Amino acid sequence: MSDAAQAPAPGTADLVRNRTFDEIAVGDRASMTRTLTHQDMQLLAVLAGDAGAPCPDPPDGCPAHAAVAQGLFAAGLLAALVGTRLPGPGARLLRQRLRFERPPRIGDTLRMDIEVTARDAGAGALVMACGVHDQDGACVLEGEIEVAAPDRRIERPRATLPEVRLSSGSSIDRLHLLARPLGPVRMAVVHPCDALSLAAALQARDAGLALPVLVGPATRIAAVAAEQGLDLAGIAVEDVPHSHAAAARAAELAGRGEVEALVKGSLHTDELMAAVLAAEAGLRTKRRASHCFLMQVPAYPRPFIITDAAINIAPTLAHKADIVRNAIELAQVVGVARPKVAILAAVETVSATMPATLDAAALCKMADRGQIAGAVLDGPLAFDNAVSVAAARIKGIASEVAGQADILVVPDLESGNMLAKQLEYLAGADSAGIVLGARVPVVLTSRADGPDARLASCAIAVMLAHHYRSAPP
Repeated sequence: MSDAAQAPAPGTADLVRNRTFDEIAVGDRASMTRTLTHQDMQLLAVLAGDAGAPCPDPPDGCPAHAAVAQGLFAAGLLAALVGTRLPGPGARLLRQRLRFERPPRIGDTLRMDIEVTARDAGAGALVMACGVHDQDGACVLEGEIEVAAPDRRIERPRATLPEVRLSSGSSIDRLHLLARPLGPVRMAVVHPCDALSLAAALQARDAGLALPVLVGPATRIAAVAAEQGLDLAGIAVEDVPHSHAAAARAAELAGRGEVEALVKGSLHTDELMAAVLAAEAGLRTKRRASHCFLMQVPAYPRPFIITDAAINIAPTLAHKADIVRNAIELAQVVGVARPKVAILAAVETVSATMPATLDAAALCKMADRGQIAGAVLDGPLAFDNAVSVAAARIKGIASEVAGQADILVVPDLESGNMLAKQLEYLAGADSAGIVLGARVPVVLTSRADGPDARLASCAIAVMLAHHYRSAPP
């Protein structure tokens, strides 16, 4: 008896080889495992229409037709096993008899097994018993497959499959859906003395996200409102003479608990952050403050975080550890329970001449030792390996993070800022910006950002503010 799933010979892992009919005996077998993901079901829905719509826990919580589609997905995995392992390339399916015990669930790790039970030398056919079981050993399906085995040897390079990336709508809309039920948060809008920042404050109010407190020169704010036709009735205004005073006053309000978030208006980032981090404001925590861009790019299947692209210019290893911790907290607040963190560098190998790779290796070891918790870290990873499964596979990188990163940790502010802006302006990314590490979230968008980015950032601030009520930073 032989096992067709045995380890490949050295140097052959990138090749697919079949076995001819004459090389196969009764009792030969093969197996493989595959974890069923939500993206698998999304892709099935694209191919099968509503019949493949993803379901969290079939059959009880799912329409019967979708449960059928998930069962057929498991049958498709058996076909992949026949077509790549036993007999492999050149095999032709003749008939199958399958009994479906239950549809697989998203998150199940499925084991597919086939074993040759009979040979028909005249027809060159094989009869194989087959089964699919989940991680607990429960049967998903079982039955019998008959295939025509190839009569000649086929050897070909293992294919690098195209990546399929699915978009499920605007991340901004999803953020609003998450934030609105929590209720609006009182936010100090710092120096809203231009049309964009003042209008965004009112839009956040109208969207049910913010109870704005406008902090700045009252006469300038009123003039902008009149020029733009904006109604400030019922909105609190803290009158101060200039932007520096506005930053200090807003930080004071936050320190006294009168507002739960700060929103940057028409002033420079360093002016606002100097007030937030001043000792007298009382907003500093044990963590270093850092900025996160939450971005959604049409070519990537999930929202992701880029950090730090706005606060820490040349972070040390200790600074990067806090940058990672802050990003993990944000990811968890927006719904990623155990985010995958890619520590970026120019290469994916550790080099003594490239400090970013040394920091990446150290951060991963810190995670191993529990100094950074709540996430899966890997690095150094070049950008292509962090976001592309195909690129990682071609380079021989085996990683839980590669191609699936939820968080991209950049080496320094310059590289992060350029990456975020390139994605925004050249790749059509939606973005939102927030600062963590202070006692209140700080909405920190660019002065060039439009209303959507500002509203999305306010939505994140709402979620963080509500989170901080039960888990103060």
